[in-house]
Amino acid sequence: MPSPSLPTSLLLNGREFSYASLQQSPTPPVSLNGYEAKVLELLRQWLLGAQEFGLRTSGSTGQPQLITLKRRQLAASAARTGDYFDLGPGDRALVCLNCDFIGGKMMLVRGLERNMHLTVVEPHADPFDFVAADAAFDFAAFVPLQLRAVLAAGRAGRLNQMRAILVGGAGAEPSLLVEIQQLTVPVYLTYGMTETASHVALRRLNGPDASPHYRGLPGLHLGQDERGCLTVRGDVTDDQLIVTNDRIDLLDKHTFDWLGRADFVINSGGVKVQAEKVEQVLDVALAELGQLRRAFVAGRPDERLGQAVTAYVEGEPLPTPLEKRLLALLAERLGKYEVPKSVGYVPAFKTTASGKLDRAATLRGDGRGRRG
Repeated sequence: MPSPSLPTSLLLNGREFSYASLQQSPTPPVSLNGYEAKVLELLRQWLLGAQEFGLRTSGSTGQPQLITLKRRQLAASAARTGDYFDLGPGDRALVCLNCDFIGGKMMLVRGLERNMHLTVVEPHADPFDFVAADAAFDFAAFVPLQLRAVLAAGRAGRLNQMRAILVGGAGAEPSLLVEIQQLTVPVYLTYGMTETASHVALRRLNGPDASPHYRGLPGLHLGQDERGCLTVRGDVTDDQLIVTNDRIDLLDKHTFDWLGRADFVINSGGVKVQAEKVEQVLDVALAELGQLRRAFVAGRPDERLGQAVTAYVEGEPLPTPLEKRLLALLAERLGKYEVPKSVGYVPAFKTTASGKLDRAATLRGDGRGRRG
C-alpha cells in the first residue's frame, strides 16, 4: 500500500490554510472571524516552536483561571493519546470542541504532532452540519450535547467509520449511554483537566470492553490524598503533583471509580451525601418518567439540617402527581439521608463559557422549591 500523504494544510470552517503560510505571516490575507483568528494563531505558535502556552480553566467549579503549560506537557499528552489509539500520519481528525479550552487545543496539538489531517469547525450542536457530506474521519472528540445531536440526526453510520471517539467536558447521562450502545466505534469517556493537559484516564462506554472504571493512561502515577481525592504526577504535569478535588475509589494503581467532587458533598444533619451519586439516580428516574431534562443536586440552607438535599430540575414545574412519583422512585433507590427533601425548578440552567453546567450561577437565579 502507498504511504499516506502527510498534511501540509488544514481545513478551518471549510477554508484551507497552509502551514507554510501560517509560519510566514501572523495574519492570513483573508477575512477571519474571532474564533478562526485564535485557532490559526495557536497553530502558528506551535509551528514556530513556542515553549509556553496560556490556557483558561473551564470554570465548572469556580471562576476560570489563567494558567501556563509548557510545550513538553502538551506534546507528552498528545503522544500518550496518539500511542493509545494508534493515531499516525495521514489519519483524519475532526476538531469540533472549543479551542479556547484544553480539549479543543489538544485536538489541534495531536493533529500537528501526529501528522494528521485536521478538519476544524467552530463548536456547534451537530458539527457534521458544517463539513462535507462525504468527509470521513478516524478520530474525534465531542461534548455529550454534540454526540447526542449527531446521533439524533441519524449519523451513527458516519461515527462508525471512525477508529475511536472521545466524550468529555461533562458526564454522559444515562439516556445518552443507552444511545451510545448502537455504535460499533469504541467510545471513551475522558477524565482530565486543564492542569493535566487534557485527559489522564479513559473509561470505555460501549462494546464488549465497556467498563464502569476509569483506567489511567500508561506511565502516569495516580494516588489519593487524605481526603480520598485523586492525585496525578507525570510528564503531562511537568512531573509536579497535581491534587484534584475529585473523590475516587482507587481500585489499583491504574484504575479508579469517580465518586464526585469533594466540594459537592452535602452535609445534611451531620451525614455526608455525595451530590453526584444522587444525580445519577435522579437522571434515571426522570428518564423513566419521560422527562428528558437536565437536573442536579445541591444543599439548600436549612435551619435544622444545616443543608437539605435538594433536586433542581430545568424547565417548568412537574405536575404534582408526577413529582410525587419522582420522589417515590428516589426514595426506593437512595439511602434515607440521600433522598431530596424538595424539588426546585429553574427555567434554564446557567452554563460556563466551555458549555459546562454552572451550578453556582444557577443557584443564584430564581429557582423555586416545593416540598416533596
